[in-house]
Amino acid sequence: MALKDLFTKNQPKKKKYATIPTETAKNDVPEGIMTKCPSCKKIMYSKELAKNAKVCLHCGFHFQMNAKERIDSFIDEGSFVEINENMVSENPLNFPDYLEKLEKDRQKSKLNEAVVTGMGTVNGQKIVLAIMDASFRMGSMGSVVGEKITLAIEKADELSIPFIIFTASGGARMQEGALSLMQMAKTSVALKRFSNNGGLIISIMTHPTTGGVSASFASLGDYNFAEPGALIAFAGRRVIEQSIREELPEDFQTAEFLLKHGQLDAIISRIDLVEKITNILEIHQPGGEIEW
Repeated sequence: MALKDLFTKNQPKKKKYATIPTETAKNDVPEGIMTKCPSCKKIMYSKELAKNAKVCLHCGFHFQMNAKERIDSFIDEGSFVEINENMVSENPLNFPDYLEKLEKDRQKSKLNEAVVTGMGTVNGQKIVLAIMDASFRMGSMGSVVGEKITLAIEKADELSIPFIIFTASGGARMQEGALSLMQMAKTSVALKRFSNNGGLIISIMTHPTTGGVSASFASLGDYNFAEPGALIAFAGRRVIEQSIREELPEDFQTAEFLLKHGQLDAIISRIDLVEKITNILEIHQPGGEIEW
């Protein structure tokens, strides 16, 4: 027997394994079942992420929430009643293709505008709520957004209950020009009247809160909070660096930077938000105490 035959005779036969084409393997995993965290790069089940209020299970990164998700996670189940939901934007400046873009955003987001307003309860405490949604025109503030927020503030004043707003915006809406900028003054005046009447204002800034929104009602709360890692700014980082001819700190315009420099009262994780806000609402009731 040849030497090579001796070795091959005693070698175990290799098992044959079926190979699955790459395309088939990819198609076996339904789209959307898994989500990759942009911060820690770890992958998790999308359902588990949703159960955790869209906060990464590994590093605590806060994914963006739309208005419906925010209502579901913050307001007592079944208590939310939307107001002024049928208000829609016009095209007062005849800006090209503006109405078509608005219609596309309505179909995509299932919203009529970039803010949802209404009344509800948080652990039984009555509030008026405004939630900006970045999926509609990047949460930009036009005439209808300003009007809906103003009407919500006035409703809170009428009912003598707190007003809470979640901000998420790219700033004033360019397609409405000066009319958008006027909403900064209108909403600010409404908040001042509400405050003069003893109203409680809680602002919760989420990623991103920028431009005319950050420079008006977003920063006018009795309590100004933010979610971890939120971008909060007026002008863009590059514009500021070019203007002052200096390089800005890496964490510039983050919630953490603003807290360090006294522009926020606290950064609150979404996981703890209901508990913390409930404590604040209770302290503003007779005999209430706050616990942190």
